[in-house]
Amino acid sequence: MLDETNSIEEVRAFFGRDRFASEACGCEVLEASHGHAVCAFTIGAQHMNAQDHVMGGAIFTLADFALAIACNMGENPTVAISNTIEYYAQPKGSRLIATADADKSGRSVGFYTVDIADELGTKVARMTATCFRRA
Repeated sequence: MLDETNSIEEVRAFFGRDRFASEACGCEVLEASHGHAVCAFTIGAQHMNAQDHVMGGAIFTLADFALAIACNMGENPTVAISNTIEYYAQPKGSRLIATADADKSGRSVGFYTVDIADELGTKVARMTATCFRRA
């Protein structure tokens, strides 16, 4: 179990094993603490759809990566059991940042919100999630 006693380098090494998010999408961990995480990626060609916009799945991946960190820091192993994402706008900048926070973190169920914006402050999307943790 990772918690605030772990360095950011240790958190990055552990979640770097999520090869799809970290290697294929370029997601990186910026902050990690109990019930909170900030992750980002620089928008590249691999994130674009046929209309030359950032693909919804790339935005979802970043949100899901931040969620995984926020809901697992200082907790028993936790997985998402339900996610809803709303897309607001295409990013104007070149970098996406996802900020995940616990709304309520219970013994076996947690509720989280992940806001995704670009570095210019453009609100791009919001994910809400319900997570289950093993006792």
